[in-house]
Amino acid sequence: MTKRIGFLGLGHMGAPMAANLVRAGYDVVAFDPVPAARERAAADGATAAETAAAAATGRDVVITMLPNGALVLDVYAELLPAAEPGTLFVDCSTIDVADAKEAAARAVSAGHRALDAPVSGGVAGATAGTLTFMVGGEAADFDTARPVLDVMGGKVVHCGAAGVGQAAKICNNMLLGISMIGLSEALVLGEQLGLSHQSFFDVVSTASGQSWALTSYCPVPGPVPASPANNDYQPGFATALMSKDLTLAANALRANGVDGQLGALAAAVYARFAETDAHRDFSAIVTDIRARSEEENAG
Repeated sequence: MTKRIGFLGLGHMGAPMAANLVRAGYDVVAFDPVPAARERAAADGATAAETAAAAATGRDVVITMLPNGALVLDVYAELLPAAEPGTLFVDCSTIDVADAKEAAARAVSAGHRALDAPVSGGVAGATAGTLTFMVGGEAADFDTARPVLDVMGGKVVHCGAAGVGQAAKICNNMLLGISMIGLSEALVLGEQLGLSHQSFFDVVSTASGQSWALTSYCPVPGPVPASPANNDYQPGFATALMSKDLTLAANALRANGVDGQLGALAAAVYARFAETDAHRDFSAIVTDIRARSEEENAG
């Protein structure tokens, strides 16, 4: 049984994911360039490594949770020579499909195995161990990684070959971003027409306009107590991250000749919102729509 895990990237998502592996009995060596993040990992029971290469040395599985594809490729350049032959690299970052395929190809060329395994579920899911993993790579490697991913996730899906896990992630988040914008516009329209948030929720949550964005992540305070709207839009899933994912989706739409007008528009809407509210939860887009509507009405 795979027990030795290297974990790189101990931010809002990576830290609780690594902690869950420790609690499940795995021997975790963790690294992050931020000293405070390494200290937190050590407090959670992991062994804090002083370098990225040290976190990959003598490990069965090396997990990365990093901000972008360029960084994944840079880190792999350091990790791949340090790891034992046949190490399984599992990248949980959300990155471009082309970068995911390149990272996997480099790992295989270096004598290792590789999966792309981006996640959905946000910080709450990472903490609770209920993330959804969308995995791309060889079936045998997926089987090896499955027990490890099950510790961190509530659902683990093998989507196909290398890069297809990332494809599933950007398609899902493109739809989520579009849904949240549409829901927020409908809520603000309802406000202007005298419809209360609770009445809106009571009707739409059981009607044809129902969506996860409404019933699980309602962007206004009240109807869904656990949503970030009830905590001053503290993420959750930050606007900067949604903007990043929608940009990846918009790039993929163009690269693959898809007439994705709503996907491209959603990317533009969130890119604009991220200029001022990058660190608020992405559901706070409703406040931007409301503010812009009020400005228009005042004009």
